[in-house]
Amino acid sequence: EYVDLGLSVKWATCNVGATKPEEYGDYFAWGEVEPKEIYNWSTYKYCNGSSKALTKYCSHSSYGNNGFTDGKTILDPEDDAAIANWGGAWRMPTDAELTELREKCKWTWTSQNDVNGYKVVGPNGNSIFLPAAGYKDGESLLITRSFGNYWSNSLHTDYSDLAYSVY
Repeated sequence: EYVDLGLSVKWATCNVGATKPEEYGDYFAWGEVEPKEIYNWSTYKYCNGSSKALTKYCSHSSYGNNGFTDGKTILDPEDDAAIANWGGAWRMPTDAELTELREKCKWTWTSQNDVNGYKVVGPNGNSIFLPAAGYKDGESLLITRSFGNYWSNSLHTDYSDLAYSVY
C-alpha cells in the first residue's frame, strides 16, 4: 500500500519486509536485495573486502578495486531492494525525493504502538511513520528506538562508499 503525501511520488506505508508501519522490516546493505547475517565490508556484494576495493558503483579510482571505476551512482533495477522484493512500480527513492520529504513535510518524533520514530506529515495532511529501526553493523543491531537509516537509490557523488539517506 502507499500514501499520497502531496509530493512528487507516493510513499510506502511500511518498510520492505514489514507488514505494519511500526515494524522495522528487513535490513539491507546498499545495493543488496536480501538480508544477511553480517553487515561489513568483507560481506558486501560489490567489493573485495574493504571500502577501497569496490567492484560496482564506483566513481573514484581511489575507492575502486585496483583503480576500478564504472561511474554508476544510481542503483541498477536488479540491485534495488524495493524492486526485488515488491516488484511492480516500487523502487527506492531518489536523493531528490528524500530531500523533498525532508524539506516539504513536518517531522514529529513520536511513538506508534510502543515503537519510536517519526511521523512525517505531507503538505496535504496525509502521513507515514518511519520507525527508528537503527542499523546493522557486523552481527549487531544498533541504536534502535533513537535512529533510523533509510537508503536512497543514489550515491554521494563525492564519496563512492556513501549513499544518500534520511534520518
